[in-house]
Amino acid sequence: MVDEREEHLTTTEARSGQTPHVARHVLIFGTGGIIILFLLLFLLAG
Repeated sequence: MVDEREEHLTTTEARSGQTPHVARHVLIFGTGGIIILFLLLFLLAG
């Protein structure tokens, strides 16, 4: 037997609340770390 009632959720309801901003921090610190690493390699090798 098929359930006739379908529940439709909004995007926020489907996510069940807040999403952390972890990706932003990973991108910022990762990019900064790579820049520092390349600067150190450039200074030590050159």
